[in-house]
Amino acid sequence: MNSVFIAMSLDGFIADKDGKIDWLHSIPNPDNDDMGYNEFMGRTDAIVMGRKTFETVLGFGIEWPYSRPVFVLSRSMKAVPHELQDHVELVSGPLPEVITWIHTKGHRHLYIDGGRTIQSFLQEDLIDELVVSTIPIVLGGGSPLFGALGHPLSFELVDSKTYLNAIVQRRYRRQKE
Repeated sequence: MNSVFIAMSLDGFIADKDGKIDWLHSIPNPDNDDMGYNEFMGRTDAIVMGRKTFETVLGFGIEWPYSRPVFVLSRSMKAVPHELQDHVELVSGPLPEVITWIHTKGHRHLYIDGGRTIQSFLQEDLIDELVVSTIPIVLGGGSPLFGALGHPLSFELVDSKTYLNAIVQRRYRRQKE
């Protein structure tokens, strides 16, 4: 099972024109509601992210936030920081082969993260679940969540919730024929 948990603007962007994501905190969250993130993470056993997302997480300047194994898709990175070598593994190649290899390591429910990574998985029809939280802001440009596809992909709405009286989160399951 390959799942996405991500936030986007009303106009479908996951980062602004400068690649920044500070707008994600534009809605006050005084009680630090995780909006289902911890429950979602409890259903995953590994994370697959792209290099840019990995570098963004490193740029937060915080302790490594993931307790699960992380696989970073990259053709250009040669190594991960020494202190993360027990937590992060670089992978490359055709996505179906990468997924099969990750499955051989015992990881079956994968959290797919990062704009281009999500788009690549969708192009290969490898996303089973989408959890998308919409922040009520129009960015007018930036990094889109969705990109071109060879053919339409149908999803079924499974659940819809509102958080902080402003953020709408929808969970979809892939409908395969």
